[in-house]
Amino acid sequence: MSRVPGWLGRLGAGLTEMGDRLNARRAQAEKDDDFDEGDDFGRGDGLGRNNGTDRGGKDGADAPAASTANGNGTPPQPSSPPSDTLVAAPAPAARPDPAAAVPWGMRVAAEAGWRLLVLAGTVWVLMRVISAVQLVVLAFVAALLITALLQPTVARLRRYGVPRGLATALTATLGFVVMGLVGWFVVWQVMENIDNLSDQIQDGIDELQRWLLNSPFHVTEDQIKDIAKSLREAVGANTDEITSAGLEGVTVIVEALTGILLTMFSTLFLLYDGKRIWQWTLKLVPAAARPGVAGAGPRAWRTLTAYVRGTVIVALIDAIFIGLGIFFLDVPMAVPLAVFIFLFAFIPLVGAVVSGALAVVVALVTQGVFTAVMALLVVLAVQQIEGHILQPFILGRAVRVHPLAVVLSVAAGGMVAGIGGAVVAVPLVAVTNTVVGYLRSYSQEPALRTSPVPRGATATGVAPVEHRPPS
Repeated sequence: MSRVPGWLGRLGAGLTEMGDRLNARRAQAEKDDDFDEGDDFGRGDGLGRNNGTDRGGKDGADAPAASTANGNGTPPQPSSPPSDTLVAAPAPAARPDPAAAVPWGMRVAAEAGWRLLVLAGTVWVLMRVISAVQLVVLAFVAALLITALLQPTVARLRRYGVPRGLATALTATLGFVVMGLVGWFVVWQVMENIDNLSDQIQDGIDELQRWLLNSPFHVTEDQIKDIAKSLREAVGANTDEITSAGLEGVTVIVEALTGILLTMFSTLFLLYDGKRIWQWTLKLVPAAARPGVAGAGPRAWRTLTAYVRGTVIVALIDAIFIGLGIFFLDVPMAVPLAVFIFLFAFIPLVGAVVSGALAVVVALVTQGVFTAVMALLVVLAVQQIEGHILQPFILGRAVRVHPLAVVLSVAAGGMVAGIGGAVVAVPLVAVTNTVVGYLRSYSQEPALRTSPVPRGATATGVAPVEHRPPS
């Protein structure tokens, strides 16, 4: 019995120590819970907005006392559901920009496509307007070409002290008289030689028929007669059309006379008052683009003047040398053919081929195959000298148009406006090339002025060009 109290004392001490440990662990757990709740309130997210209420629920009976001990006597607010039961709804995914969803290449093609459509529509409307007033447009363009040819003479007379009106009248009168004499001379030569030419053509056809019968092509006389019969039937079947064309010829003559009068009046005013007309035209241009257009105008006029003057010189040389060649070959109407060669030279490439072929055909049907071959050699020799020596030397760098552009522009001009369109197509392309090149360089000048100053040997090559107003 003496040992019982000691055993009980040790048991009580162990239980006391175990209770102290449990109390310490409970206090540590409560402290950790309070720290976690403080972090949730500090973050301020929606999921931790009810943690204070939950803590009050853990305190049990202490929660009402705490709610009434706030000093204002307000009743406690009802607790919301625990925060761990709230689930945030997912945010809707943002849709991409529709333009960003289209591939880059397709966007570039669409941007270029609608601009091309607008440009094509503008060109189509412009062509419709031009076709409606084709006679006026061709007369004015012809007046521009004649003015480019005669204007240096007016300027030279002005430098000699001749008044502007008198210089214009003298130059225009002299120019129109010369052109009228050339036309009259061609008509006179054709009318004088038409009878003799008909007999020579008939003899030439008979000679050509004999040559074909004896040629290695094995052409029979019946085949030649069938061809002649077909031609006569075609002419007989189209008699009505030929008659209507003859009646329409009166309308053509009236239109031609109207165009000639318009050309003469336009030339007079352009020679006399061309500078003021250009200044008035500049007022129609927007102010932002006016300096560039004002600089491009004189350069375009110089290009047109150089083209017309060079073409006249080259055409005159062609007509003289080819005319002399066919004259010494005893081809009839050598002088009218030389005049035709001069006129057709204003249609680059195509006109030389047509006029040369005409001379060769006349030589063939009048003088035979040998003379035609010799005439062909003369035409080819003169045209080769013209294309490789005369044009580069006379025209120089003032008119730089690729031969492909020349052929395409002549074909397009002929399709749109006939012979007149073929004549004005190449100078129009040359002037457009000059204007576009100048405007491109003019638009690059501000960038060159604002760029850093270059150093070394490259400074001269990229120096901005000084823009001077046209005089």
